[in-house]
Amino acid sequence: MEYIYGVISVIGIEIIATVGLSVFTGFTGLFSLGHAAFMAIGAYTAAILTYFYNVPFILALLAGMLMSAMVSFVIGFPTLRAKLRGDYFAIATLGFGEAVRVILENLSITQGARGLPGISHFTTLPVVAIFSVIVVWMTRNFIWSKFGRNAIAVREDAVAAEMAGIDIFRVRMLSLVYSAACGGLAGGLFAHYLNFIQPAMFTSILSTQLTSAVVAGGMGSLTGPIIAISLFIAVPEVLRVANMWRLVAYGLILVLIMIYRPSGIMGYHELSFASFKNLFNRKAANQSAGGRRM
Repeated sequence: MEYIYGVISVIGIEIIATVGLSVFTGFTGLFSLGHAAFMAIGAYTAAILTYFYNVPFILALLAGMLMSAMVSFVIGFPTLRAKLRGDYFAIATLGFGEAVRVILENLSITQGARGLPGISHFTTLPVVAIFSVIVVWMTRNFIWSKFGRNAIAVREDAVAAEMAGIDIFRVRMLSLVYSAACGGLAGGLFAHYLNFIQPAMFTSILSTQLTSAVVAGGMGSLTGPIIAISLFIAVPEVLRVANMWRLVAYGLILVLIMIYRPSGIMGYHELSFASFKNLFNRKAANQSAGGRRM
């Protein structure tokens, strides 16, 4: 049972990072291949504060979010001001992610490639659940706000959005800062769940997993990436007995989604209580119509 709680906790942590990235990649339209760096910054900031300075856990998490947000501004200001898009911006974020990993491997306070062992265990399943609900709720409000509508307009047609008076740089910058803060929060929770972190945990593989979840879940959906990242983590764990074949299953899931749902699992739709209610009412109406025909 403890193992299942652990898998659910990791899913919740990854949901926080994925939901944040969906604001930037899904709703603003810029691909990031270096988001693991923001998780690393949040993880190391929070871990160092609790490990060396006995800072309270919540304050350490907030510091991790703030540090990730500040670093995102440093990388985002020159790249977004230069209007890098598509492959160029993705390559810039990929280089940023690798640079952060190399820096972490060469700092004495991070203990280099050996990592930080013995971090206090503050992250539990209820803690992850509370933060996941808060982040999803805040992101939903963020998307449904005027700013979210502007982000969608920028994603659909940046030129038309700019002609309509939308400040493209401001929209993209704020989206990046928000997604980086979510990544920092996920990193802080991750560090205090595993009790150990090292730079090798935050490579481009993790960044690719987060971006794949946003694309596979649906670029215009919030619940889609949540479903996708849950599948990406849960299915390989279920197939762990199959050894290396579980990684094949991971790739197979992604390929099948792209073939049969090219717009993602949820596309531009959201899963909500209202959708379940409509589905139930439609089924009841069909049964009633079938009964009358008989």
